[in-house]
Amino acid sequence: MTRERRQSPSTWRFYLVIVALCSFLALLVGRVLSLQILNTERGRQFLQEQGAMRSVRIAEIPAYRGVIADRRGEPLAVSTPVVSIWANPAKLRKSTRLPELAQALNMPLAELRDKLERYADRQFMYLQRHRVPAEAREILERRFQGVYGEREYRRFYPAGEVAAQLVGFTNLDDRGIAGVELAYNDWLQGVPGKKKYIKDLHGEMVRDIGVLQPARPGKDLTLSIDLRLQYLQHRELQRAVTASGAASGTVVTLDAHTAEVLAMVNYPVYNPNSRKGMSSDSMRNRAITDYYEPGSTVKTLTLVAALESGRYSTQTIIDTSPGYVRVGPKMYPDPRNYGEITVSRVIEKSSQVGVTKMALDLGHEPIWEVFQRFGIGQPPGTGFPGESAGRLPNRPRWYATDKVSLAFGYGIGATPLQLASAYSVFANGGVWQPVSLLALEGEKPRGKRVVSPAIAARVLEVLHAVTGEHGTAGRARVPGYPVGGKTGTVRKMNPDGGYFDDRYIALFAGVAPSDRPRVVTVVVINDPKGKAYSGGAVAAPVFSAVTKGALRLLNVPPTQMPAVAAAPGAGAGAPG
Repeated sequence: MTRERRQSPSTWRFYLVIVALCSFLALLVGRVLSLQILNTERGRQFLQEQGAMRSVRIAEIPAYRGVIADRRGEPLAVSTPVVSIWANPAKLRKSTRLPELAQALNMPLAELRDKLERYADRQFMYLQRHRVPAEAREILERRFQGVYGEREYRRFYPAGEVAAQLVGFTNLDDRGIAGVELAYNDWLQGVPGKKKYIKDLHGEMVRDIGVLQPARPGKDLTLSIDLRLQYLQHRELQRAVTASGAASGTVVTLDAHTAEVLAMVNYPVYNPNSRKGMSSDSMRNRAITDYYEPGSTVKTLTLVAALESGRYSTQTIIDTSPGYVRVGPKMYPDPRNYGEITVSRVIEKSSQVGVTKMALDLGHEPIWEVFQRFGIGQPPGTGFPGESAGRLPNRPRWYATDKVSLAFGYGIGATPLQLASAYSVFANGGVWQPVSLLALEGEKPRGKRVVSPAIAARVLEVLHAVTGEHGTAGRARVPGYPVGGKTGTVRKMNPDGGYFDDRYIALFAGVAPSDRPRVVTVVVINDPKGKAYSGGAVAAPVFSAVTKGALRLLNVPPTQMPAVAAAPGAGAGAPG
Protein backbone atom coordinates (compact mmCIF):
# COMPACT_ATOMS: atom_id res chain seq x y z
CA MET A 1 0.00 0.00 0.00
CA THR A 2 2.83 2.29 0.83
CA ARG A 3 4.54 1.40 -2.49
CA GLU A 4 1.45 2.21 -4.62
CA ARG A 5 1.14 5.61 -3.01
CA ARG A 6 4.79 6.40 -3.81
CA GLN A 7 4.29 5.62 -7.55
CA SER A 8 1.07 7.59 -8.00
CA PRO A 9 2.65 11.06 -8.51
CA SER A 10 5.02 9.69 -11.15
CA THR A 11 2.19 8.08 -13.05
CA TRP A 12 0.26 11.32 -12.91
CA ARG A 13 3.22 13.30 -14.26
CA PHE A 14 3.76 10.77 -17.06
CA TYR A 15 0.21 11.12 -18.26
CA LEU A 16 0.44 14.89 -17.93
CA VAL A 17 3.50 14.94 -20.20
CA ILE A 18 1.76 12.67 -22.70
CA VAL A 19 -1.25 14.99 -22.77
CA ALA A 20 0.96 18.03 -23.11
CA LEU A 21 2.89 16.46 -25.98
CA CYS A 22 -0.31 15.42 -27.72
CA SER A 23 -1.77 18.87 -27.24
CA PHE A 24 1.39 20.46 -28.62
CA LEU A 25 1.32 18.07 -31.58
CA ALA A 26 -2.36 18.86 -32.17
CA LEU A 27 -1.61 22.57 -32.06
CA LEU A 28 1.29 22.08 -34.45
CA VAL A 29 -0.81 20.05 -36.87
CA GLY A 30 -3.58 22.61 -36.60
CA ARG A 31 -1.15 25.40 -37.33
CA VAL A 32 0.25 23.55 -40.30
CA LEU A 33 -3.26 22.93 -41.58
CA SER A 34 -4.09 26.58 -41.02
CA LEU A 35 -1.01 27.76 -42.92
CA GLN A 36 -0.99 25.23 -45.74
CA ILE A 37 -4.64 24.32 -46.38
CA LEU A 38 -7.17 26.57 -44.66
CA ASN A 39 -7.87 30.08 -46.02
CA THR A 40 -7.83 31.81 -42.69
CA GLU A 41 -6.83 35.44 -42.06
CA ARG A 42 -3.19 34.45 -41.75
CA GLY A 43 -3.46 31.22 -43.69
CA ARG A 44 -2.42 29.75 -47.01
CA GLN A 45 -3.60 32.61 -49.19
CA PHE A 46 -1.92 35.19 -46.96
CA LEU A 47 1.42 33.37 -47.11
CA GLN A 48 1.18 32.94 -50.87
CA GLU A 49 0.48 36.62 -51.30
CA GLN A 50 3.37 37.55 -49.05
CA GLY A 51 5.71 35.23 -50.91
CA ALA A 52 4.57 36.55 -54.27
CA MET A 53 5.12 40.12 -53.12
CA ARG A 54 8.74 39.28 -52.40
CA SER A 55 9.61 37.05 -55.36
CA VAL A 56 6.98 37.14 -58.13
CA ARG A 57 7.09 39.95 -60.65
CA ILE A 58 5.19 40.90 -63.80
CA ALA A 59 7.31 41.92 -66.78
CA GLU A 60 6.33 43.53 -70.05
CA ILE A 61 6.82 41.54 -73.24
CA PRO A 62 7.88 44.00 -75.96
CA ALA A 63 5.79 44.02 -79.12
CA TYR A 64 7.26 43.86 -82.61
CA ARG A 65 6.57 47.04 -84.62
CA GLY A 66 5.05 46.51 -88.07
CA VAL A 67 7.27 46.48 -91.15
CA ILE A 68 7.16 49.39 -93.59
CA ALA A 69 7.80 48.24 -97.16
CA ASP A 70 7.73 49.69 -100.67
CA ARG A 71 5.18 48.65 -103.28
CA ARG A 72 7.34 45.67 -104.30
CA GLY A 73 7.79 44.40 -100.75
CA GLU A 74 11.29 45.80 -100.20
CA PRO A 75 11.67 46.65 -96.48
CA LEU A 76 12.03 50.31 -95.59
CA ALA A 77 11.74 49.97 -91.79
CA VAL A 78 12.11 46.83 -89.68
CA SER A 79 12.48 46.13 -85.97
CA THR A 80 15.50 44.23 -84.65
CA PRO A 81 15.89 42.79 -81.10
CA VAL A 82 18.25 44.68 -78.79
CA VAL A 83 19.05 44.68 -75.09
CA SER A 84 19.02 47.76 -72.87
CA ILE A 85 21.33 47.73 -69.83
CA TRP A 86 19.76 49.10 -66.64
CA ALA A 87 20.75 49.24 -63.00
CA ASN A 88 19.48 49.65 -59.47
CA PRO A 89 21.56 52.64 -58.29
CA ALA A 90 21.17 51.71 -54.61
CA LYS A 91 22.88 48.38 -55.21
CA LEU A 92 25.33 49.47 -57.89
CA ARG A 93 26.75 52.35 -55.81
CA LYS A 94 28.05 49.81 -53.28
CA SER A 95 29.93 47.86 -55.91
CA THR A 96 33.72 47.97 -56.01
CA ARG A 97 33.70 47.05 -59.70
CA LEU A 98 32.58 50.39 -61.09
CA PRO A 99 35.82 50.93 -63.09
CA GLU A 100 35.36 47.52 -64.71
CA LEU A 101 31.71 48.28 -65.51
CA ALA A 102 32.55 51.68 -67.00
CA GLN A 103 35.15 50.04 -69.23
CA ALA A 104 32.66 47.38 -70.35
CA LEU A 105 30.10 50.07 -71.18
CA ASN A 106 32.76 52.18 -72.92
CA MET A 107 31.74 55.02 -70.62
CA PRO A 108 34.00 57.38 -68.67
CA LEU A 109 34.11 56.39 -65.00
CA ALA A 110 33.34 59.96 -63.91
CA GLU A 111 30.20 59.97 -66.05
CA LEU A 112 29.05 56.68 -64.52
CA ARG A 113 29.63 57.94 -60.96
CA ASP A 114 27.83 61.19 -61.73
CA LYS A 115 24.86 59.30 -63.14
CA LEU A 116 24.66 57.11 -60.04
CA GLU A 117 24.66 60.20 -57.82
CA ARG A 118 21.86 61.84 -59.80
CA TYR A 119 19.67 58.72 -59.56
CA ALA A 120 20.72 57.74 -56.04
CA ASP A 121 17.16 57.89 -54.66
CA ARG A 122 15.72 55.66 -57.40
CA GLN A 123 15.66 51.93 -58.00
CA PHE A 124 15.89 52.09 -61.78
CA MET A 125 18.01 53.86 -64.34
CA TYR A 126 19.20 53.06 -67.84
CA LEU A 127 22.93 52.68 -68.30
CA GLN A 128 22.76 52.16 -72.06
CA ARG A 129 19.89 51.66 -74.47
CA HIS A 130 19.69 49.36 -77.46
CA ARG A 131 22.91 47.37 -77.27
CA VAL A 132 23.49 44.52 -79.70
CA PRO A 133 22.38 41.33 -77.88
CA ALA A 134 25.81 39.68 -78.13
CA GLU A 135 27.53 42.75 -76.64
CA ALA A 136 24.92 43.07 -73.89
CA ARG A 137 25.31 39.38 -73.05
CA GLU A 138 29.05 39.84 -72.49
CA ILE A 139 28.37 42.63 -70.00
CA LEU A 140 25.59 40.80 -68.15
CA GLU A 141 27.64 37.59 -67.86
CA ARG A 142 30.14 39.45 -65.66
CA ARG A 143 27.45 39.62 -62.95
CA PHE A 144 27.89 43.21 -61.86
CA GLN A 145 25.92 43.90 -58.69
CA GLY A 146 22.64 45.68 -59.47
CA VAL A 147 23.08 45.56 -63.28
CA TYR A 148 20.41 43.89 -65.43
CA GLY A 149 19.26 43.58 -69.04
CA GLU A 150 15.92 44.28 -70.68
CA ARG A 151 14.92 43.03 -74.11
CA GLU A 152 13.55 45.64 -76.52
CA TYR A 153 13.27 46.35 -80.25
CA ARG A 154 15.16 48.95 -82.24
CA ARG A 155 14.09 50.32 -85.61
CA PHE A 156 16.42 49.77 -88.55
CA TYR A 157 16.07 51.45 -91.96
CA PRO A 158 17.59 49.40 -94.80
CA ALA A 159 17.26 52.23 -97.36
CA GLY A 160 19.03 54.68 -95.05
CA GLU A 161 19.06 58.28 -96.24
CA VAL A 162 17.36 57.47 -99.56
CA ALA A 163 13.87 57.32 -98.03
CA ALA A 164 14.58 58.93 -94.65
CA GLN A 165 12.42 62.05 -94.93
CA LEU A 166 9.42 60.07 -96.15
CA VAL A 167 9.63 57.06 -93.82
CA GLY A 168 10.70 59.08 -90.76
CA PHE A 169 11.99 57.44 -87.59
CA THR A 170 11.13 56.37 -84.04
CA ASN A 171 12.45 57.42 -80.66
CA LEU A 172 14.23 55.21 -78.12
CA ASP A 173 10.88 53.91 -76.88
CA ASP A 174 10.02 52.75 -80.41
CA ARG A 175 7.30 55.35 -80.99
CA GLY A 176 7.12 57.17 -84.32
CA ILE A 177 8.15 60.81 -84.08
CA ALA A 178 8.59 61.78 -87.75
CA GLY A 179 7.34 60.94 -91.23
CA VAL A 180 5.20 57.89 -91.96
CA GLU A 181 6.38 56.37 -88.67
CA LEU A 182 4.54 59.17 -86.87
CA ALA A 183 1.56 59.42 -89.22
CA TYR A 184 0.74 55.71 -88.87
CA ASN A 185 2.14 55.10 -85.40
CA ASP A 186 -1.07 53.58 -84.01
CA TRP A 187 -1.22 51.16 -86.96
CA LEU A 188 2.44 50.14 -86.78
CA GLN A 189 2.82 49.96 -83.02
CA GLY A 190 1.98 46.64 -81.43
CA VAL A 191 0.46 45.99 -78.00
CA PRO A 192 2.99 44.79 -75.37
CA GLY A 193 2.26 41.56 -73.53
CA LYS A 194 2.70 40.58 -69.87
CA LYS A 195 4.37 37.61 -68.19
CA LYS A 196 4.94 36.42 -64.62
CA TYR A 197 8.34 35.33 -63.36
CA ILE A 198 10.11 34.51 -60.10
CA LYS A 199 13.19 36.49 -59.09
CA ASP A 200 15.92 35.64 -56.62
CA LEU A 201 17.42 37.79 -53.87
CA HIS A 202 19.62 39.56 -56.40
CA GLY A 203 16.71 40.48 -58.62
CA GLU A 204 17.62 37.97 -61.33
CA MET A 205 14.87 35.99 -63.05
CA VAL A 206 15.10 32.32 -62.05
CA ARG A 207 11.93 30.90 -63.59
CA ASP A 208 9.10 31.92 -65.89
CA ILE A 209 5.67 31.25 -64.42
CA GLY A 210 3.72 31.92 -67.58
CA VAL A 211 2.38 34.45 -70.05
CA LEU A 212 -0.52 36.51 -68.77
CA GLN A 213 -1.13 38.34 -72.03
CA PRO A 214 0.73 37.60 -75.27
CA ALA A 215 2.31 40.51 -77.15
CA ARG A 216 0.42 41.58 -80.25
CA PRO A 217 2.73 42.70 -83.08
CA GLY A 218 2.01 45.85 -85.06
CA LYS A 219 0.51 45.79 -88.53
CA ASP A 220 2.63 46.07 -91.64
CA LEU A 221 2.37 49.05 -93.98
CA THR A 222 3.00 49.12 -97.73
CA LEU A 223 3.96 52.48 -99.21
CA SER A 224 3.33 53.44 -102.82
CA ILE A 225 6.97 54.23 -103.61
CA ASP A 226 9.21 52.03 -105.73
CA LEU A 227 12.57 51.83 -103.97
CA ARG A 228 14.38 51.37 -107.29
CA LEU A 229 13.06 54.68 -108.57
CA GLN A 230 13.71 56.23 -105.15
CA TYR A 231 17.41 55.32 -105.43
CA LEU A 232 17.57 56.68 -108.97
CA GLN A 233 16.01 60.01 -108.03
CA HIS A 234 18.21 60.33 -104.96
CA ARG A 235 21.33 59.90 -107.08
CA GLU A 236 20.27 62.35 -109.78
CA LEU A 237 19.05 64.99 -107.32
CA GLN A 238 22.23 64.80 -105.25
CA ARG A 239 24.28 65.17 -108.42
CA ALA A 240 22.27 68.19 -109.60
CA VAL A 241 22.28 70.00 -106.24
CA THR A 242 26.01 69.45 -105.83
CA ALA A 243 26.85 70.52 -109.40
CA SER A 244 24.73 73.69 -109.22
CA GLY A 245 25.79 74.61 -105.67
CA ALA A 246 22.13 74.80 -104.69
CA ALA A 247 20.92 74.96 -101.10
CA SER A 248 18.41 72.12 -101.47
CA GLY A 249 16.31 70.19 -103.95
CA THR A 250 13.22 68.02 -104.31
CA VAL A 251 11.92 65.51 -106.83
CA VAL A 252 8.51 63.84 -106.64
CA THR A 253 6.99 61.40 -109.13
CA LEU A 254 3.33 60.33 -109.26
CA ASP A 255 1.55 57.57 -111.11
CA ALA A 256 -0.28 59.52 -113.82
CA HIS A 257 -3.62 57.75 -113.31
CA THR A 258 -3.79 56.73 -109.63
CA ALA A 259 -1.81 59.65 -108.13
CA GLU A 260 0.23 57.19 -106.06
CA VAL A 261 3.61 58.60 -105.07
CA LEU A 262 6.15 56.43 -106.90
CA ALA A 263 9.17 58.31 -105.55
CA MET A 264 9.78 61.31 -103.32
CA VAL A 265 13.30 62.50 -102.51
CA ASN A 266 14.88 65.57 -100.98
CA TYR A 267 18.38 66.89 -100.51
CA PRO A 268 20.13 67.46 -98.10
CA VAL A 269 19.46 64.18 -96.31
CA TYR A 270 20.26 62.41 -93.05
CA ASN A 271 20.90 58.83 -92.01
CA PRO A 272 18.10 57.59 -89.70
CA ASN A 273 20.30 54.71 -88.52
CA SER A 274 22.96 57.08 -87.18
CA ARG A 275 21.52 60.42 -86.16
CA LYS A 276 24.71 62.20 -85.20
CA GLY A 277 24.75 65.71 -86.61
CA MET A 278 21.13 65.42 -87.74
CA SER A 279 19.53 68.83 -88.31
CA SER A 280 15.94 69.95 -88.73
CA ASP A 281 16.88 71.27 -92.16
CA SER A 282 17.84 67.82 -93.41
CA MET A 283 14.86 66.11 -91.74
CA ARG A 284 12.12 68.05 -93.56
CA ASN A 285 10.22 66.32 -96.33
CA ARG A 286 10.25 69.43 -98.48
CA ALA A 287 8.05 67.84 -101.12
CA ILE A 288 5.11 68.00 -98.70
CA THR A 289 5.97 70.60 -96.07
CA ASP A 290 7.66 73.44 -98.03
CA TYR A 291 5.82 75.59 -100.54
CA TYR A 292 7.33 77.86 -103.18
CA GLU A 293 6.04 80.40 -105.62
CA PRO A 294 5.58 78.09 -108.63
CA GLY A 295 6.26 80.75 -111.23
CA SER A 296 5.82 79.85 -114.87
CA THR A 297 4.92 76.22 -114.11
CA VAL A 298 1.33 77.35 -113.42
CA LYS A 299 1.00 79.25 -116.69
CA THR A 300 -0.59 76.00 -117.88
CA LEU A 301 -3.42 76.61 -115.40
CA THR A 302 -3.82 80.12 -116.76
CA LEU A 303 -4.00 78.48 -120.19
CA VAL A 304 -6.86 76.30 -118.88
CA ALA A 305 -8.78 79.41 -117.80
CA ALA A 306 -8.17 80.98 -121.22
CA LEU A 307 -9.38 77.88 -123.11
CA GLU A 308 -12.44 77.51 -120.86
CA SER A 309 -13.42 81.12 -121.50
CA GLY A 310 -14.10 80.29 -125.16
CA ARG A 311 -12.24 83.42 -126.26
CA TYR A 312 -8.97 81.63 -126.81
CA SER A 313 -7.68 78.53 -128.52
CA THR A 314 -4.11 77.29 -128.67
CA GLN A 315 -3.84 78.97 -132.11
CA THR A 316 -5.18 82.38 -131.10
CA ILE A 317 -2.68 85.13 -132.02
CA ILE A 318 -1.38 87.47 -129.32
CA ASP A 319 0.77 90.46 -130.16
CA THR A 320 3.66 90.62 -127.69
CA SER A 321 5.32 93.63 -129.33
CA PRO A 322 7.39 95.56 -128.40
CA GLY A 323 8.62 92.82 -126.04
CA TYR A 324 7.35 94.32 -122.80
CA VAL A 325 4.14 95.51 -121.21
CA ARG A 326 3.53 97.93 -118.35
CA VAL A 327 0.90 97.27 -115.71
CA GLY A 328 0.60 100.04 -113.17
CA PRO A 329 4.09 100.85 -111.90
CA LYS A 330 5.59 97.51 -113.04
CA MET A 331 7.19 96.52 -116.31
CA TYR A 332 6.92 92.90 -117.49
CA PRO A 333 9.50 92.13 -120.21
CA ASP A 334 10.28 89.15 -122.42
CA PRO A 335 13.88 88.19 -123.20
CA ARG A 336 13.23 89.57 -126.69
CA ASN A 337 10.37 90.79 -128.82
CA TYR A 338 8.49 87.70 -130.03
CA GLY A 339 5.99 89.78 -132.02
CA GLU A 340 2.73 88.09 -132.95
CA ILE A 341 2.67 84.52 -131.64
CA THR A 342 0.03 81.91 -130.90
CA VAL A 343 -1.20 81.10 -127.40
CA SER A 344 0.65 77.80 -127.68
CA ARG A 345 3.88 79.63 -128.49
CA VAL A 346 3.25 81.99 -125.54
CA ILE A 347 3.50 78.95 -123.23
CA GLU A 348 6.38 77.43 -125.23
CA LYS A 349 8.42 80.62 -124.87
CA SER A 350 7.06 81.34 -121.39
CA SER A 351 6.23 84.86 -122.60
CA GLN A 352 5.47 87.21 -119.72
CA VAL A 353 3.92 89.70 -122.12
CA GLY A 354 1.59 87.13 -123.67
CA VAL A 355 0.41 85.73 -120.33
CA THR A 356 -0.02 89.24 -118.93
CA LYS A 357 -2.26 90.27 -121.83
CA MET A 358 -4.39 87.13 -121.40
CA ALA A 359 -4.67 87.75 -117.65
CA LEU A 360 -5.75 91.36 -118.16
CA ASP A 361 -8.38 90.18 -120.61
CA LEU A 362 -9.70 87.28 -118.51
CA GLY A 363 -9.61 88.92 -115.08
CA HIS A 364 -8.31 87.19 -111.99
CA GLU A 365 -11.53 85.38 -110.97
CA PRO A 366 -11.49 82.57 -113.56
CA ILE A 367 -7.73 82.07 -113.10
CA TRP A 368 -8.07 81.94 -109.31
CA GLU A 369 -10.97 79.50 -109.63
CA VAL A 370 -8.92 77.14 -111.85
CA PHE A 371 -6.03 77.24 -109.39
CA GLN A 372 -8.34 76.28 -106.55
CA ARG A 373 -9.97 73.56 -108.62
CA PHE A 374 -6.55 72.02 -109.31
CA GLY A 375 -5.72 71.89 -105.59
CA ILE A 376 -3.56 74.99 -105.11
CA GLY A 377 -4.08 76.34 -101.59
CA GLN A 378 -5.61 73.08 -100.34
CA PRO A 379 -3.88 70.27 -98.41
CA PRO A 380 -3.32 67.15 -100.56
CA GLY A 381 -4.78 64.99 -97.78
CA THR A 382 -1.92 62.51 -97.43
CA GLY A 383 -2.00 62.64 -93.63
CA PHE A 384 1.74 63.29 -93.56
CA PRO A 385 2.85 65.29 -90.48
CA GLY A 386 3.38 68.95 -91.32
CA GLU A 387 1.61 68.71 -94.67
CA SER A 388 1.26 72.18 -96.16
CA ALA A 389 -1.77 73.56 -97.95
CA GLY A 390 0.33 76.05 -99.87
CA ARG A 391 -1.03 79.54 -100.36
CA LEU A 392 -3.77 80.90 -102.59
CA PRO A 393 -4.77 84.38 -101.36
CA ASN A 394 -8.32 85.58 -101.80
CA ARG A 395 -7.96 89.32 -101.34
CA PRO A 396 -10.96 91.60 -100.82
CA ARG A 397 -9.32 94.02 -103.24
CA TRP A 398 -7.10 93.05 -106.16
CA TYR A 399 -4.70 95.51 -107.73
CA ALA A 400 -3.84 95.16 -111.41
CA THR A 401 -0.35 93.88 -110.56
CA ASP A 402 -1.82 91.25 -108.23
CA LYS A 403 -4.08 89.95 -111.00
CA VAL A 404 -1.18 89.71 -113.44
CA SER A 405 1.30 88.12 -111.00
CA LEU A 406 -1.30 85.47 -110.10
CA ALA A 407 -1.40 84.38 -113.74
CA PHE A 408 2.30 83.54 -113.85
CA GLY A 409 2.73 82.10 -110.39
CA TYR A 410 3.82 84.94 -108.12
CA GLY A 411 2.04 85.80 -104.89
CA ILE A 412 0.85 82.20 -104.41
CA GLY A 413 2.55 79.12 -102.97
CA ALA A 414 2.48 75.42 -103.87
CA THR A 415 4.40 72.44 -102.58
CA PRO A 416 6.14 70.17 -105.12
CA LEU A 417 3.51 67.53 -104.33
CA GLN A 418 0.65 69.95 -105.01
CA LEU A 419 2.22 70.94 -108.31
CA ALA A 420 2.64 67.29 -109.30
CA SER A 421 -0.98 66.64 -108.33
CA ALA A 422 -2.13 69.55 -110.52
CA TYR A 423 -0.19 68.25 -113.52
CA SER A 424 -1.58 64.75 -113.02
CA VAL A 425 -4.96 66.19 -114.02
CA PHE A 426 -3.65 66.75 -117.56
CA ALA A 427 -2.13 63.26 -117.60
CA ASN A 428 -5.39 61.70 -116.40
CA GLY A 429 -7.72 63.20 -119.00
CA GLY A 430 -8.94 66.05 -116.78
CA VAL A 431 -9.68 63.95 -113.67
CA TRP A 432 -8.13 64.86 -110.32
CA GLN A 433 -7.18 61.92 -108.08
CA PRO A 434 -6.32 62.22 -104.37
CA VAL A 435 -2.61 61.73 -103.78
CA SER A 436 -1.69 58.55 -101.92
CA LEU A 437 1.47 57.63 -100.03
CA LEU A 438 0.16 54.09 -99.58
CA ALA A 439 0.03 51.44 -102.28
CA LEU A 440 -3.53 51.18 -103.54
CA GLU A 441 -4.98 47.69 -103.66
CA GLY A 442 -8.13 46.55 -105.38
CA GLU A 443 -10.50 49.21 -106.67
CA LYS A 444 -8.90 52.61 -107.10
CA PRO A 445 -10.58 55.63 -105.47
CA ARG A 446 -12.84 57.59 -107.77
CA GLY A 447 -11.50 61.00 -108.68
CA LYS A 448 -13.37 64.10 -109.72
CA ARG A 449 -13.38 65.80 -113.06
CA VAL A 450 -11.96 69.31 -112.90
CA VAL A 451 -11.49 70.05 -116.60
CA SER A 452 -12.85 68.60 -119.82
CA PRO A 453 -10.91 65.83 -121.61
CA ALA A 454 -10.57 68.05 -124.70
CA ILE A 455 -8.89 70.89 -122.80
CA ALA A 456 -6.62 68.43 -120.92
CA ALA A 457 -5.53 67.01 -124.28
CA ARG A 458 -4.84 70.51 -125.71
CA VAL A 459 -2.70 71.39 -122.69
CA LEU A 460 -0.71 68.15 -123.12
CA GLU A 461 -0.01 69.12 -126.73
CA VAL A 462 1.27 72.50 -125.61
CA LEU A 463 3.41 70.91 -122.89
CA HIS A 464 4.94 68.62 -125.49
CA ALA A 465 5.77 71.66 -127.62
CA VAL A 466 7.57 73.26 -124.66
CA THR A 467 10.15 70.45 -124.87
CA GLY A 468 10.44 70.88 -128.63
CA GLU A 469 12.76 72.89 -130.83
CA HIS A 470 11.29 76.31 -129.97
CA GLY A 471 10.45 75.65 -126.30
CA THR A 472 12.25 76.43 -123.06
CA ALA A 473 12.73 72.81 -121.98
CA GLY A 474 14.85 71.09 -124.60
CA ARG A 475 16.94 69.50 -121.88
CA ALA A 476 13.87 67.72 -120.52
CA ARG A 477 13.62 65.42 -123.54
CA VAL A 478 13.95 61.69 -123.03
CA PRO A 479 15.42 59.65 -125.91
CA GLY A 480 12.77 57.40 -127.41
CA TYR A 481 9.80 58.98 -125.66
CA PRO A 482 7.64 62.08 -126.24
CA VAL A 483 7.48 64.15 -123.08
CA GLY A 484 5.83 67.39 -122.07
CA GLY A 485 6.38 69.87 -119.30
CA LYS A 486 6.83 73.44 -118.20
CA THR A 487 9.83 75.27 -116.80
CA GLY A 488 9.76 77.82 -114.02
CA THR A 489 12.42 80.25 -112.79
CA VAL A 490 11.32 82.22 -109.74
CA ARG A 491 13.17 84.93 -107.88
CA LYS A 492 13.58 84.07 -104.21
CA MET A 493 11.72 86.23 -101.75
CA ASN A 494 13.79 88.49 -99.54
CA PRO A 495 12.75 88.23 -95.85
CA ASP A 496 13.24 91.99 -95.63
CA GLY A 497 10.75 92.56 -98.43
CA GLY A 498 10.66 92.20 -102.20
CA TYR A 499 12.81 89.75 -104.15
CA PHE A 500 16.50 89.05 -104.51
CA ASP A 501 18.04 90.10 -107.82
CA ASP A 502 20.46 87.17 -108.00
CA ARG A 503 18.85 84.25 -106.16
CA TYR A 504 16.36 81.89 -107.81
CA ILE A 505 14.31 78.73 -107.54
CA ALA A 506 14.43 76.53 -110.65
CA LEU A 507 11.41 74.31 -111.33
CA PHE A 508 10.20 71.83 -113.88
CA ALA A 509 6.87 69.99 -113.97
CA GLY A 510 6.38 67.35 -116.64
CA VAL A 511 4.46 64.38 -117.97
CA ALA A 512 5.81 61.27 -119.73
CA PRO A 513 5.11 59.90 -122.23
CA SER A 514 3.03 62.86 -123.34
CA ASP A 515 0.94 60.79 -125.77
CA ARG A 516 0.09 58.08 -123.20
CA PRO A 517 1.06 59.44 -119.78
CA ARG A 518 2.39 57.07 -117.13
CA VAL A 519 4.27 59.36 -114.76
CA VAL A 520 4.18 62.96 -113.60
CA THR A 521 7.38 64.42 -112.16
CA VAL A 522 8.18 67.75 -110.50
CA VAL A 523 11.74 68.94 -109.88
CA VAL A 524 12.63 71.88 -107.62
CA ILE A 525 16.21 73.14 -107.26
CA ASN A 526 16.40 75.79 -104.55
CA ASP A 527 18.93 78.61 -104.89
CA PRO A 528 21.31 77.30 -107.60
CA LYS A 529 24.56 79.24 -107.95
CA GLY A 530 26.33 80.31 -111.11
CA LYS A 531 25.17 81.43 -114.53
CA ALA A 532 22.95 78.39 -115.16
CA TYR A 533 20.03 78.90 -112.78
CA SER A 534 16.86 78.65 -114.90
CA GLY A 535 14.37 75.80 -114.76
CA GLY A 536 15.31 74.79 -118.29
CA ALA A 537 19.02 74.63 -117.45
CA VAL A 538 19.00 73.15 -113.93
CA ALA A 539 15.71 71.34 -113.25
CA ALA A 540 14.83 70.01 -116.72
CA PRO A 541 17.92 67.72 -117.00
CA VAL A 542 16.99 66.09 -113.70
CA PHE A 543 13.50 65.42 -115.05
CA SER A 544 15.03 63.84 -118.15
CA ALA A 545 17.29 61.52 -116.15
CA VAL A 546 14.70 60.34 -113.65
CA THR A 547 11.96 59.96 -116.27
CA LYS A 548 14.21 57.84 -118.45
CA GLY A 549 14.81 55.51 -115.51
CA ALA A 550 11.18 55.50 -114.41
CA LEU A 551 9.85 54.53 -117.84
CA ARG A 552 12.44 51.77 -118.08
CA LEU A 553 11.52 50.42 -114.63
CA LEU A 554 7.83 50.54 -115.54
CA ASN A 555 8.55 48.65 -118.77
CA VAL A 556 7.12 51.39 -120.97
CA PRO A 557 8.30 50.69 -124.55
CA PRO A 558 9.84 53.61 -126.49
CA THR A 559 7.78 55.06 -129.34
CA GLN A 560 10.33 57.36 -130.96
CA MET A 561 13.77 57.02 -132.47
CA PRO A 562 16.55 58.12 -130.07
CA ALA A 563 17.65 60.75 -132.60
CA VAL A 564 15.24 63.27 -131.03
CA ALA A 565 17.48 63.65 -127.96
CA ALA A 566 18.12 67.28 -127.04
CA ALA A 567 21.25 69.08 -128.01
CA PRO A 568 23.50 69.79 -125.00
CA GLY A 569 22.75 73.49 -124.94
CA ALA A 570 19.04 73.36 -125.74
CA GLY A 571 16.97 75.51 -123.47
CA ALA A 572 19.92 76.64 -121.36
CA GLY A 573 19.23 80.31 -121.79
CA ALA A 574 15.46 80.11 -121.66
CA PRO A 575 13.79 82.36 -119.13
CA GLY A 576 10.83 80.17 -118.07
